[in-house]
Amino acid sequence: MVTVETGASTPDVLLGMAVRIAREAAATARRMRAEAITDVRTKSTDTDVVTAADRAVERQVVDALAAERPQDGVLGEEYGTSATASAGAVRWILDPIDGTVNYLYGLPLYAVSLAAEVDGVVVAGVVCNAATGDEWTATLGGGAWRDGRRLSGSVRTGLDQTLLGTGFGYDPARRAHQGAVLAALITRVRDIRRLGAASIDLCLAAEGALDAYFEKGLNPWDHAAGGLIAAEAGLRVSGLDGAAAGVDMLVAAPPALFDALHDALVELDAAGGP
Repeated sequence: MVTVETGASTPDVLLGMAVRIAREAAATARRMRAEAITDVRTKSTDTDVVTAADRAVERQVVDALAAERPQDGVLGEEYGTSATASAGAVRWILDPIDGTVNYLYGLPLYAVSLAAEVDGVVVAGVVCNAATGDEWTATLGGGAWRDGRRLSGSVRTGLDQTLLGTGFGYDPARRAHQGAVLAALITRVRDIRRLGAASIDLCLAAEGALDAYFEKGLNPWDHAAGGLIAAEAGLRVSGLDGAAAGVDMLVAAPPALFDALHDALVELDAAGGP
């Protein structure tokens, strides 16, 4: 295996490494799901299938990163963080299987999401839909891409014509609040979609298949790569009232739609509740 030198941390170099490792991880996710279905000995419960795959995929990615760039840190959903504190250090942000319920049910919307962050800024990211092989990439300042096509987001200008993506938390009290927000919001937009994988939602917004997207409760691994891809496609990616995108709220929308969606979410207290 070729080792990338410590100083070779340009966005393009990091992206190339991320793409290769994410593709290999996506293949593992697909294989483990197929084996769990065809071999009952590996499937004690449905939850075990997903948990085992999440951990195996994350361990594979962490090991691959460590083999090539042992000085880097990693923040992963399953195993937490192994961060480095030195200036200029690279931290990888990983969601091994984003969309685990889709993975469990065989719905073809689950992804390996891998981003590279330098000094707190995400500079490269890839989202690979493990079920289909669809792949979105971006580097900071280098644009967002899919299959050689540069992405530029939706051309919609009115909230009433917006196909809006979102997601729900798992806590029943939070879901109740989110449901109330959607009940008030759905009369103001064209329609709403809940696809079950935040990283893919952000990529679909980047390419204009969704006009905009919002969600409360996202962790860094949910949106690091997808958020960069959306931003590099020209979308505004932010929280509410000037806050950074994060666990309280993430909104991703083209500039022509952002203010109207933002103001509606503030009015409806979308960042409130549990």
